[in-house]
This record gives sequence, structure tokens and C-alpha cells, in this order.
Amino acid sequence: MTDTTKASARTSHGAVKIAPMTGTADERAFYDLNAEWITAHFEMEPSDVQILNHPHREVIEPGGQVYLAHREGRPVGCVALMAYGPGVYKVAKMAVSPDHRGQGTGRQLMVHAMEQARRLGAQTLYLASSSRLVPAIALYTSLGFQRLSAEKWPFARFARADVFMCLTLGSQEAGVSDAT
Repeated sequence: MTDTTKASARTSHGAVKIAPMTGTADERAFYDLNAEWITAHFEMEPSDVQILNHPHREVIEPGGQVYLAHREGRPVGCVALMAYGPGVYKVAKMAVSPDHRGQGTGRQLMVHAMEQARRLGAQTLYLASSSRLVPAIALYTSLGFQRLSAEKWPFARFARADVFMCLTLGSQEAGVSDAT
């Protein structure tokens, strides 16, 4: 995490610490955080269940990672960075617990995922979302993601996804200076 990200992680509720998933408690948090938001707005799909029940097989073994945000020792958010070939990654399964939304945790997770993608040699970073998730779309746009047409989306689709986005990564630190 950069100094800018660390500084922005401090809130009245303490610092957010973002680290790779380790152990069964983090696996459970990854599942629970995602199941909460998905079932609040949509329905769990078979591909959700596969990724959430098997993050090592579905995310980590192919070259990605799951990151958890902890505040005061409690998991409050997560994001998956999925590898899809040389230089191509997808941000997926980002979730923040309801009591920590609106405090910058989602932005911190996204900035962290972008930094990690750059370290892994990513040239292109994709994500899919839903137009019903207006704050999420605003966050992604503020970090430099551009909308793609559905025809240009190179991955399998979730039924809920109707917004497809892409970010070309370079040496610039897109979004880092804006992290709050």
C-alpha cells in the first residue's frame, strides 16, 4: 500500500489494513461479505457460488488474489483480482459490509487491487457491474475505468451485469492521488 493509500485509510473508526486472504476466517468473510450484497440486490448465481466457495481454485491458483480489508481486526471488505492471461486481469467480488459503506473502504480496496495488478504486470483491468449499483459505477469511473459495449466484454457474464468497464494500466497512478 502506498503512503497515500495508508494515509487515506485512516478514519474515525481506525485504519483499514488490506492484505491477501489467509486462512478459513478470511475465506468465510469473503463469502459472507459477497453473499450479503448479492442477495440484498440480486440472486446468487452458480458462478458466484463457485468463486465464493472455492477462492483458491477459482482465483488464486490461476494467478490472482483475494484481498481483505480489516478495521480493528474485523473484516469489513474484500476484492478479488482474477488473472485471465498475460497482462489481463479482472476485478471481481468487491464487497464492503453495510456498516462501513460510505467511508472510503471500497475506494481503498479498488486502489489496492489496481496497484497489485500493476505489480503483476497487468496491462488491462476489467470489471463488470450493474447499473443499479450507482455508487459503485461512480467509484469505478472516478478511478479511470471506461465503459465498454457488451459486445466487447471478453468474459462470461453474470445475469445482473449490464455495465462493463475497462482500464488500461500504465505507469501513471490512476486514482491514487484521489484516494480518500
